[in-house]
Amino acid sequence: MNIIVALLIFTVIVVAHELGHFLLAKKNGIGVPEFSVGMGPRIITCAKPASGFVVKFFCSQKEMEDFKEWQDVTKYSWKILPIGGSCAMIGEDEENDAENSFNNKGKWARFSVIFAGPFFNFILAFIFSIIIIANVGINYPIVGYVYDNQPAKEAGIEVGDEIKSINGHKITIGRQIDTYIQLHPLTGEDVEIVIERDGEEKNISLNPNYKTHLFGFSYAPNKTDNTQISSISEGAAFEKAGIRTGDKILSINGTKVSNGEELKNVMEENNTGAEITFEIERDGKTESYQVTPEPYETRTLGLYAAGNSKGGNAIDVLKYSLVEVKYWIETTIASLGQLITGKISTKEMAGPVGIVNMVGNTLEQSVDYGMQVVVMNMLYMSVLLSANLGVMNLLPLPALDGGRLVFILIEAVRGKPIDRDKEGYVHFAGFVLLMLLMVFVMYNDIIRIIH
Repeated sequence: MNIIVALLIFTVIVVAHELGHFLLAKKNGIGVPEFSVGMGPRIITCAKPASGFVVKFFCSQKEMEDFKEWQDVTKYSWKILPIGGSCAMIGEDEENDAENSFNNKGKWARFSVIFAGPFFNFILAFIFSIIIIANVGINYPIVGYVYDNQPAKEAGIEVGDEIKSINGHKITIGRQIDTYIQLHPLTGEDVEIVIERDGEEKNISLNPNYKTHLFGFSYAPNKTDNTQISSISEGAAFEKAGIRTGDKILSINGTKVSNGEELKNVMEENNTGAEITFEIERDGKTESYQVTPEPYETRTLGLYAAGNSKGGNAIDVLKYSLVEVKYWIETTIASLGQLITGKISTKEMAGPVGIVNMVGNTLEQSVDYGMQVVVMNMLYMSVLLSANLGVMNLLPLPALDGGRLVFILIEAVRGKPIDRDKEGYVHFAGFVLLMLLMVFVMYNDIIRIIH
């Protein structure tokens, strides 16, 4: 099921890309022998020659080429494998002197046809963003939680404050905060944050350096949840003391706790670095454990502002849908920059296998929350992947749309095209290198999943 959903998402994104090429090719008088959805043998093929609409089932390539009525019309095919799609244009990859050949059209006509593919990926991401935001709401960067004794709290940031900028970088949606920190790791120097509170903007200087002590366990810090330990970090203080996942904390230094919120409050009061006595219940038996936490230093803002979604009017929905697409385009470009500079390892790149795994994990985590959550999360994945594909295809690399655009721009500057054969060799070499990169990325995907 995970693979099927991932393939459907990938197919929709690729077909949107090819549709951009197709529509602009038609508009500029370029012949398109076939537009297809999927790969492999054809299931159904249709066309509209002068004699009228014709449909063929399981039509072979030879049969299609020999059918005289179909010689000069576009065939639309649905193929057996739901993997991507294609738009075949006359003269795109070979010499052809026909008037409707791709390379016989003007440079700006060809530019528009090539650029339309990535641009349609951005349009698709925009459409899906509209659906998501209309249903889920706008992800405003409003502080929903400030962690006690952490930098945001110390700097005076409060729940309900809206983050307007961080170190001069404009913040429009909540997810931008975490992304900004990922792309611009905190150095220990003060972070300049502009917030809006009660309609007024305020500048705050935040020291991100944070020191604490860790016991190495997790729990649900809510009134409605009990004090059961949900996980324990390997090698941490709790594990060394012999406490296990599933144990229930009854008291801390003699103070009884009955729910997650009480546990959180008592932990904060006693977390001074000194040894603490925990009364633990396991399998109906009670036992005391003495645990000394380990010192821990990190850099953090100490706030959470990515989960606040509110509805908006139609204008707001359109505006923030554009913001959403812009966010993913900028994030993709920034990530590529970090990849080039070595700040991100090539091992962190994800290919088809990694994407299928990512879609599968998201799907599995969404099922328990109902069909609407499943659909919204799949659309969200589609926005991410469609914007990503659009950016990647615009990279000025041979065999990609961006590489082809570079050759057209060179033609515009020098007044004549580069030799078609030489351009073909460059694109072929680029294609080979891209295939090698794909193999490398797929290998990393598989190793990452195994481990």
